[in-house]
Amino acid sequence: MSRYFMQLAYLGAPFHGWQSQPGEVTVQSTLENALSILLRTPTAVVGAGRTDAGVNARRMIAHFDSDAVTDIAAMPRGLNSIMGPDIVVERIWPVADDMHARFSAVSRTYRYYVLTRRSPFFNKLAWTTRPLDFNAMNRAAARLLDVSDFTSFAKLHSDARTNICRVTRAEWVECGESARYFEITADRFLRNMVRAVVGTLVDVGRGKLSPDGFDDIIARRDRCAAGTSMPAHALYLWDVRY
Repeated sequence: MSRYFMQLAYLGAPFHGWQSQPGEVTVQSTLENALSILLRTPTAVVGAGRTDAGVNARRMIAHFDSDAVTDIAAMPRGLNSIMGPDIVVERIWPVADDMHARFSAVSRTYRYYVLTRRSPFFNKLAWTTRPLDFNAMNRAAARLLDVSDFTSFAKLHSDARTNICRVTRAEWVECGESARYFEITADRFLRNMVRAVVGTLVDVGRGKLSPDGFDDIIARRDRCAAGTSMPAHALYLWDVRY
């Protein structure tokens, strides 16, 4: 069998996350169903990560193995016609047999979008709040570059073997008069980590927590000390690098 990578984007709202679950519509199960129809044989898909319910992806990478591919250039159009408008497969290409969508990735980037003014066009794609002190939030976010243990932002009772991550970028970026996004890049992410980090940074932006207090929360290694987990609809898996 040959191995193939696929690049896809999807809206998170219609799906109960990435991973297949009995009785639930997920991104993985939708992809596997479409591939199995197109290739006329059961085909499993492995993703670069497991986004939670409601989380979007601008660039997810997945792989599958098959000896039934005959016209790779036509596959994205065929898959998209089966799956509907909420998932788009953008391209498919062959890779070496030892390439793995999850384990071969060297970095992943997420963005969390925030509006400080209501918008009828983007309210369902970003989180809306009153104005925040983004300068203070950036001072706190910079501390993440010196952190290795992210236990304070890890989902309780998770099955992760380690809470060690290496963050190489963490910054709030202006992208409009009343819009910002938080971009964070790391070699790996813990479940719910980005939403917990953003929730704690929002506490800084509201003046409930200082940048030094943000440091203290990191040092405590206690999820209960950190901020709330932010709503999923404003979070995007933005990029995966190999």
